[in-house]
Amino acid sequence: MLRARLLDRQAQRESAARTYARSLPVAPVSAAGARVTGADGRAYLDCLSGAGTLALGHNHPDVVAALQEALGSGAPLHALDMITPQKDAFSGELLRRLPGTLRDNAKLHFCSPAGTDAVEAALKLARNATGRQGVFAFTGAYHGMTLGASSVSGPGRMRRGSAAFGPAEAQPVTRLPYPYGYRCPFGVGADRAGELSAHLMESYVTDPSSGVGTPAAVILEVVQGEGGVVPGPDAWLREVRRITAEHGILLIVDEVQTGIGRTGDFWACERAGITPDILVTSKAVGGGLPLALIAYRPDLDTWQPGDHTGTFRGNTLAMVAGEVTLRTVAEQQLAERAAKLGERLRAGLRELATEHPQIAEVRGRGLMIGAELVDPAAEPDARGSLPGDPAFARALQAACLEHGLILELGGRGDSVLRLLPPLVLTDEEADSVLHRIADALAGDAEDRAA
Repeated sequence: MLRARLLDRQAQRESAARTYARSLPVAPVSAAGARVTGADGRAYLDCLSGAGTLALGHNHPDVVAALQEALGSGAPLHALDMITPQKDAFSGELLRRLPGTLRDNAKLHFCSPAGTDAVEAALKLARNATGRQGVFAFTGAYHGMTLGASSVSGPGRMRRGSAAFGPAEAQPVTRLPYPYGYRCPFGVGADRAGELSAHLMESYVTDPSSGVGTPAAVILEVVQGEGGVVPGPDAWLREVRRITAEHGILLIVDEVQTGIGRTGDFWACERAGITPDILVTSKAVGGGLPLALIAYRPDLDTWQPGDHTGTFRGNTLAMVAGEVTLRTVAEQQLAERAAKLGERLRAGLRELATEHPQIAEVRGRGLMIGAELVDPAAEPDARGSLPGDPAFARALQAACLEHGLILELGGRGDSVLRLLPPLVLTDEEADSVLHRIADALAGDAEDRAA
């Protein structure tokens, strides 16, 4: 069987660090929209979308047509950071879509084609512009796997290896509690936790005996993705913005996964009415092809030529696909559709939770959805939260795959079921997603976890 041969050869040839290939043993051979066909001929609904990269789904006809036109035009496929008509068109489209005061006014810096390098660039720019080294980050965060990006991420597995051995002075990171309602570190819920976390941040900055002092930047996700689809309260975000503005701290908002309509707004930070000093974007911004960059206030542009560079900063095809994606999401109001369809999916999952106590909480924004899976027979912790059930989560993911549904896990212990379908998911497909999860819950998952 082709699928078995492909998976066997992959296991022989590729490193032990591969991830999705283990939990989702599918060998895709064709795809369109939210539908994927594997090498074994099986059809799947894709609620992973390249970890949120495919805003318009697989092989959107407008993206494919634009790519074919570019390939047939003789345009250079790689131009380092030199300007091309395709890059100029992409940059103009992006600038028109940026939030708040960044719109039409930001400086753009193109990075190596992964979000983690854009995070590195943002941290480097903040330190260069302020002359300070410290960074405030949050529990549960995920910002990438390179040295600097992993140092501001939360989970220990993301900070293993070289990230754990960098010199302390190169990684002065102070971690603050993210306002995570279900697993609130204070036991007071997300809104109050946001107030306390912001108070702690301001205390660190204003108390001369805190031992922390004023950092170069605060970096955060408006909705933590890998952290378990945890939305930050709007009031907390506005308070963080107030504190950073008053104390000359740069606010970096990581929109790698939340941007381009995913959460029901074009940018997740727009819901709270805040504008970051530095916005990090990747994934969907390239229309399914590798692209990453930062957008920032013009007065922060203190770099000298070559201060942050890389070979693969000029992917012409990614610029073409990205321009089409940005324009399509905006003109077809796909962010607004994501908000409505996401609420429909969450309502359906909450209905399933009434029959399946393993689903402790359903949350998210737009088409960024998480279901916290717990052991309902276990004792709650001191703050009233039931322990996560990673074994059940893995079993449910596997059962969903058997029912033709691709999705992933995240959160503490990978016990949060995560849905990141493309923004073009139809109503019928959304209903099918819920039916397939219901079928998986009906017996397969419990049998596998037993």
